[in-house]
Amino acid sequence: MKKFALLLLAISCSLPLAALAQWQWLDKDGRKVFSDRPPPDDVPQKNILKQPRGSVIPKVTGAPGADSVQAAAAAASAASAPAKPASAASAPKISGKDKELEEKKKQAEAVEAAKKKEEDEKQAKARAENCDRAKRALAVYKSGERVRQPNAKGELEFMSDEARASETKRTQDIVTAECAK
Repeated sequence: MKKFALLLLAISCSLPLAALAQWQWLDKDGRKVFSDRPPPDDVPQKNILKQPRGSVIPKVTGAPGADSVQAAAAAASAASAPAKPASAASAPKISGKDKELEEKKKQAEAVEAAKKKEEDEKQAKARAENCDRAKRALAVYKSGERVRQPNAKGELEFMSDEARASETKRTQDIVTAECAK
């Protein structure tokens, strides 16, 4: 049990150390960027939200003696962070848009539109079938033929004139509601 407790303690102590070496800044589009490396040189100091302890980002100032301060800050930064590319021109340009992601979004939107269109077609087909069924029932009620319906026991009984008038009215309402759409 003691070994387990010591192992748990060792793991819990080492986790925060890994989290300390994280950088967080806002890119030119205003999105948060998380990295274990310092931000590019074009990111202003005000956009850096979080940096590892002990790391310093050099600030450019015009005061005399600033060169020694900058050199000390650059040395501290270089010691705590991995080396960055020598020139910004050799670094790949990031456009801010991922072409693959944009393509996937377009495909997802197309699939969603196809599903919506298919669902609308299903509903239109069901509405047309309901309309046709209601029109046929209305024609039967208006024809004057005797109509039989099952009762609670399952036996067929002829509809009374009041029930027939009620069903004719209800079916007429359905025809006007469903077939008008």
